[in-house]
Amino acid sequence: MATLALDKKQTGSSTRAFVIAWAFTVVFYFFEYVVRSSPAVMIPQLESSFNTTALGISAILGAYYYTYSTMSLVAGAALDHLGAKRTVPIGAAILGIGCLFFSAASMMSGETGRLLQGAGSAFAFTGAVYLAARGFSARYFATAVGVTQCVGMLGGSAGQSVVGPMIEHGLNVHAIWIGLGVIILANAALLYLATPKEPSGPHAQEGGIGAILKPYKIVFSNPQSYLCGIVAGLLFAPTTIGDMIWGVAAFQKDLQLSYHNAVLVASMVPLGWVVGCPLLGWLSDRIGRRKPVIIGSAAVMILAATQLALKILRVPPHVAMFVFGVASGAAMIPYSVIKEVNPDNVKGSATGGINFLVFGITAFLGPVYAKHIGKGIGNSMNLHLHFQKGSFFWVACCTLAIVVSFFLRETGSAAHASAQPK
Repeated sequence: MATLALDKKQTGSSTRAFVIAWAFTVVFYFFEYVVRSSPAVMIPQLESSFNTTALGISAILGAYYYTYSTMSLVAGAALDHLGAKRTVPIGAAILGIGCLFFSAASMMSGETGRLLQGAGSAFAFTGAVYLAARGFSARYFATAVGVTQCVGMLGGSAGQSVVGPMIEHGLNVHAIWIGLGVIILANAALLYLATPKEPSGPHAQEGGIGAILKPYKIVFSNPQSYLCGIVAGLLFAPTTIGDMIWGVAAFQKDLQLSYHNAVLVASMVPLGWVVGCPLLGWLSDRIGRRKPVIIGSAAVMILAATQLALKILRVPPHVAMFVFGVASGAAMIPYSVIKEVNPDNVKGSATGGINFLVFGITAFLGPVYAKHIGKGIGNSMNLHLHFQKGSFFWVACCTLAIVVSFFLRETGSAAHASAQPK
């Protein structure tokens, strides 16, 4: 009896330790989104600091997605093989170091910093899910993941709505990036101290690069995995590129809003995610269908973007952007679908796989948008027509997402129920 009580006490202590580590990882995820979104409110300052054009800044900022997409594959495998203590704090530290590099006034340090930021950020959400799975019972696991997502989205909003006023009141961008770097490095140290040691992952004994690549071979041999990545990528791109990189500049220079109002309007999209991610996930579970929610949400994104471009109704821009953000929360649903269309033993790798695909699409579309739309912001003969051109670029992405969604396999509970023999 005494041994049983001791085992229960040790198990409870270990569980609490994982919950604490998860909480620090959620903070890591929050700041990852701050780092990702805040450059949108400081494009002119970064142009001056790095002595380059808006197109050059776009290339630097877009470098984030190259390392984020590739390191997403590494993060999942590393967690499975090495555990959280030897991976997640290192990812946070890399993010913090990337912020310090980005604070230096040179193109090389800026590019290096952004590459490091993307590489470190890849461990945030994956690490949070990994730790939540070990710290929470199955009953509360989905709630913990939902909280993680919401906190990350709040970070995306804060990166614009909080950092923007700081710049407006004269705070130097270099000081902001140094401050972010120091805070993130401090959190990385606390995360390392809080994360309990654990044996190497369950597949570590298999060893070799083949053991790491085997799950990805299964995931990437499934055509449905690519469809999930394409749909999610096309729905994420309008927010990660259109809003988080070019949003403030477009509203300020093309629509002639004040800097304060441009920041306010752009920050509505990540704020909309806070509502949309859990709401649309709940709706999908409630009706037992994935595809109708994805397609319907993409249609709402199209309507919101069209409203912004054409002003069909007397709807304020910040309201339209909030609606756009809420609807874009459907981009998380393919993350559920890819797990449901692949075997149980590769679900972790499925998450890394879809992250790779999603941000690979972002890395591809970023330079395309910058070349054809971004570089003309504020420099066009007809500014409002140029803003419309940018809006319709994202309308095209959402339309393509709808088309691809029709080829997705329906994996919701209602589809499984209807497939059962009567």
